[in-house]
Amino acid sequence: MSIWNLEDRARAYAALGDPSRLAIIGLLANADLASGELGNQLDIPTNLVAHHLRVLEEAGLILRRRSEGDGRRTYVTRTPACNQLLGAPSHLPRPHKVAFICSQNSARSQLAESYWRTVSDIPVLSAGTHPASRVHPRAITVGRRHGLDLTTARPRLAADVLSGDELVIAVCDRAYEDLDNQPLHWSVPDPALAENMSAFEGAYDDIAGRITRLAASFEGEAS
Repeated sequence: MSIWNLEDRARAYAALGDPSRLAIIGLLANADLASGELGNQLDIPTNLVAHHLRVLEEAGLILRRRSEGDGRRTYVTRTPACNQLLGAPSHLPRPHKVAFICSQNSARSQLAESYWRTVSDIPVLSAGTHPASRVHPRAITVGRRHGLDLTTARPRLAADVLSGDELVIAVCDRAYEDLDNQPLHWSVPDPALAENMSAFEGAYDDIAGRITRLAASFEGEAS
């Protein structure tokens, strides 16, 4: 949904007029969260969170996705229209290193690592909680279309490469639910489940947009 016309913008701003809904949108600036996580962070009851999410969804500011891991969970994410309306995400301190983690380290996290190098000089790595034997051929193809070379990339186990000083970003639901260190979470659908190029292109577009916004949000100089 586009919210560039006057009526849609008015509806969106009206939805954001409530402090709790504005706080929810703020928490979703850098990460996708389950409704229970939003309620815990804001200390508001489940039924009230559900009401606020319904208003925000009707205003075109959020969407909800069922977890590809724990099917009892539904994650909330800001829509592209919301990001256009509100601009850059909340500022974060500049990390020493960034790590993109997904379950198999065969597509989403590999694309994220490679794209990150085109927009930031902060060191980056990627890994998986249950790494595959190879990078998905369609991820290599999509990467090539966008000037990224994944031909020599190899999946790695997260436990083998994480040192503890990274900003960890889980780019899939399963990895987020497997990790214990409270990473940022981007609920990017697994393109391998669809097994078509448009799904891989969609994952790339989602990841590239999130990375561009995140990289622009860091405060501080290079260490």
